[in-house]
Amino acid sequence: MVSGVNASFAALFTFGNMLANTAGNVANVNTNGYKKTVATITEDAQGLPELSLTKSDSAGPLIQENGIMTEASNVDLAEELPQMIVAQRGYEANIKALKVQDDLLKSTIDILA
Repeated sequence: MVSGVNASFAALFTFGNMLANTAGNVANVNTNGYKKTVATITEDAQGLPELSLTKSDSAGPLIQENGIMTEASNVDLAEELPQMIVAQRGYEANIKALKVQDDLLKSTIDILA
Protein backbone atom coordinates (compact mmCIF):
# COMPACT_ATOMS: atom_id res chain seq x y z
CA MET A 1 0.00 0.00 0.00
CA VAL A 2 1.26 3.47 -0.91
CA SER A 3 1.21 6.08 1.85
CA GLY A 4 -0.39 9.44 1.24
CA VAL A 5 2.90 11.22 1.81
CA ASN A 6 4.65 9.14 -0.87
CA ALA A 7 1.78 9.73 -3.30
CA SER A 8 1.88 13.48 -2.68
CA PHE A 9 5.65 13.65 -3.15
CA ALA A 10 5.41 11.64 -6.38
CA ALA A 11 2.68 13.97 -7.63
CA LEU A 12 4.73 17.06 -6.71
CA PHE A 13 7.67 15.68 -8.67
CA THR A 14 5.40 14.85 -11.64
CA PHE A 15 3.63 18.21 -11.73
CA GLY A 16 6.94 20.05 -11.26
CA ASN A 17 8.40 18.26 -14.28
CA MET A 18 5.22 18.96 -16.23
CA LEU A 19 5.62 22.68 -15.47
CA ALA A 20 9.27 22.54 -16.56
CA ASN A 21 8.32 20.83 -19.82
CA THR A 22 5.62 23.39 -20.57
CA ALA A 23 8.03 26.23 -19.75
CA GLY A 24 10.53 24.77 -22.22
CA ASN A 25 7.90 24.57 -24.93
CA VAL A 26 6.73 28.14 -24.31
CA ALA A 27 10.31 29.43 -24.29
CA ASN A 28 10.83 27.94 -27.76
CA VAL A 29 7.56 29.08 -29.32
CA ASN A 30 9.48 31.39 -31.69
CA THR A 31 12.38 29.01 -32.41
CA ASN A 32 12.18 27.86 -36.02
CA GLY A 33 12.14 24.09 -36.41
CA TYR A 34 11.55 23.41 -32.69
CA LYS A 35 9.37 20.34 -32.01
CA LYS A 36 7.36 20.49 -28.80
CA THR A 37 7.51 17.80 -26.14
CA VAL A 38 4.14 16.44 -25.05
CA ALA A 39 3.81 15.54 -21.36
CA THR A 40 1.31 12.88 -20.27
CA ILE A 41 0.68 11.80 -16.70
CA THR A 42 0.47 8.02 -16.28
CA GLU A 43 0.55 5.58 -13.36
CA ASP A 44 3.51 3.41 -12.47
CA ALA A 45 3.27 -0.17 -11.15
CA GLN A 46 2.56 1.07 -7.59
CA GLY A 47 -0.20 3.42 -8.75
CA LEU A 48 1.92 6.53 -8.33
CA PRO A 49 1.84 9.28 -10.95
CA GLU A 50 4.71 9.60 -13.37
CA LEU A 51 5.37 11.76 -16.40
CA SER A 52 5.71 10.36 -19.89
CA LEU A 53 7.40 12.69 -22.40
CA THR A 54 7.22 12.31 -26.18
CA LYS A 55 8.39 14.55 -29.01
CA SER A 56 5.64 15.72 -31.32
CA ASP A 57 6.21 14.94 -35.00
CA SER A 58 3.60 17.41 -36.22
CA ALA A 59 4.85 20.06 -38.60
CA GLY A 60 4.93 23.71 -37.70
CA PRO A 61 3.64 26.35 -40.08
CA LEU A 62 5.84 27.26 -43.03
CA ILE A 63 7.14 30.80 -43.06
CA GLN A 64 9.18 32.69 -45.63
CA GLU A 65 12.30 34.49 -44.40
CA ASN A 66 14.52 36.29 -46.90
CA GLY A 67 13.04 34.29 -49.74
CA ILE A 68 13.67 30.94 -47.98
CA MET A 69 10.84 28.74 -46.70
CA THR A 70 11.45 27.47 -43.15
CA GLU A 71 9.34 25.55 -40.69
CA ALA A 72 8.33 27.46 -37.57
CA SER A 73 7.90 25.89 -34.15
CA ASN A 74 4.94 23.55 -33.72
CA VAL A 75 4.24 24.89 -30.20
CA ASP A 76 0.68 26.19 -29.79
CA LEU A 77 0.24 28.54 -26.83
CA ALA A 78 -3.48 27.74 -26.79
CA GLU A 79 -2.49 24.18 -25.80
CA GLU A 80 0.45 25.02 -23.53
CA LEU A 81 -1.19 27.56 -21.23
CA PRO A 82 -4.03 25.25 -20.09
CA GLN A 83 -1.40 22.54 -19.47
CA MET A 84 0.49 25.00 -17.30
CA ILE A 85 -2.66 25.80 -15.31
CA VAL A 86 -3.41 22.09 -14.76
CA ALA A 87 0.16 21.47 -13.59
CA GLN A 88 0.10 24.49 -11.27
CA ARG A 89 -3.23 23.48 -9.69
CA GLY A 90 -2.07 19.88 -9.31
CA TYR A 91 1.09 21.07 -7.59
CA GLU A 92 -0.90 23.35 -5.25
CA ALA A 93 -3.36 20.57 -4.39
CA ASN A 94 -0.58 18.20 -3.41
CA ILE A 95 1.14 20.85 -1.29
CA LYS A 96 -2.19 21.27 0.53
CA ALA A 97 -2.50 17.49 0.94
CA LEU A 98 0.97 17.35 2.51
CA LYS A 99 0.03 20.17 4.88
CA VAL A 100 -3.14 18.32 5.97
CA GLN A 101 -1.16 15.11 6.52
CA ASP A 102 1.38 17.05 8.59
CA ASP A 103 -1.37 18.60 10.73
CA LEU A 104 -2.96 15.17 11.23
CA LEU A 105 0.33 13.65 12.38
CA LYS A 106 0.90 16.54 14.78
CA SER A 107 -2.58 16.04 16.24
CA THR A 108 -1.99 12.31 16.62
CA ILE A 109 1.33 12.91 18.41
CA ASP A 110 -0.34 15.46 20.72
CA ILE A 111 -3.02 12.92 21.64
CA LEU A 112 -0.44 10.21 22.38
CA ALA A 113 1.85 12.52 24.37
